[in-house]
Amino acid sequence: MSRQRLCVNAETLEWLLEETNPSVRFAAQIDLLGLPKTDPRVVESQRSIMRKGIVPDLLALQMAEGYWGEADRFYHAKYKGTVWQLIILAEHYADPSDARVRAACEFILSHSQDAQSGGFSVHRDATHGGGRHREVIPCLTGNMVWSLVRLGYLGDDRLQRGIDWITTTQRFDDGVDLPPTGWPYDKAEPCWGRHSCHMGVVKAIKALAEIPEGRRSTAVQSALDQGVEYLLKHHVYKKSHDTSQISKPGWTRFGFPLMYQTDVLEILDILTQLGCDDPRMQDALDLVVSKQGADGRWCLANTFNGKYWIDVERKQQPSKWITLRALRALKRLGYGQGQFEAGC
Repeated sequence: MSRQRLCVNAETLEWLLEETNPSVRFAAQIDLLGLPKTDPRVVESQRSIMRKGIVPDLLALQMAEGYWGEADRFYHAKYKGTVWQLIILAEHYADPSDARVRAACEFILSHSQDAQSGGFSVHRDATHGGGRHREVIPCLTGNMVWSLVRLGYLGDDRLQRGIDWITTTQRFDDGVDLPPTGWPYDKAEPCWGRHSCHMGVVKAIKALAEIPEGRRSTAVQSALDQGVEYLLKHHVYKKSHDTSQISKPGWTRFGFPLMYQTDVLEILDILTQLGCDDPRMQDALDLVVSKQGADGRWCLANTFNGKYWIDVERKQQPSKWITLRALRALKRLGYGQGQFEAGC
């Protein structure tokens, strides 16, 4: 399909800009319409995020100490533990200066971050405090680093240690006969087997991509380059040694929020955020375009609804989040050129 011929209809844009979902409205104003963050309409949308919708409803369920549910089940209570709420808050552009948001961030830093390595663990270390060293895992570390960057912690030394964990420990290999040994590679076969965990790579790259370009160290840029090449080698969602095969069919069903899982759309969103435009992305792009409905929208095909404190949209119904992500990725690559301002 010609990248210029994708139809972006005015009704879909108006739907994304409705005030009922201020988080989507805020992102659409910036990423689709190209409005500056200083524009009064954008400023009002950003303020509305803390006044209506999922963010204030979720914060109303938070304990005074900054956690949700049971304090020590911050990871294993899927998906009501504090880890998962932090991801939801970050995905919805919650205000980093809000005291309740900061309390949630501080809770995760004090309960999940491993004091020895800077990575994030699925259990608290009851003896030494912080996260349990032997249970640090890559997808959680990537998710927490990404969430904390988005929620205003980039200048915090503790977050820098999390970033350093990714740049020094995260693997980007495509299968090796002799995987690394020693900590943390001797634990958790799904995370540290002979092949880099696809989800771990995606969450790591998502985290590093959130760091503004001017603040990326040489080590961060090197990790990004390795991660991008890993994803391109897999044509986003294929088996690298036989790209006619899909690695996981579930990755072709788009969802939000994805928690530790991933899908084609999330990966394309990350790659295009980094300015990547490579022929090896084309199958994934064609898949995204093929899933657009006649009304110009995309549906929520995959969800953890029923496991959250508050459900996010409705399964098999048009999704503002999926539509936003699809249009954002496609726009960055020149699809629907000139139609985002005036419709078609």
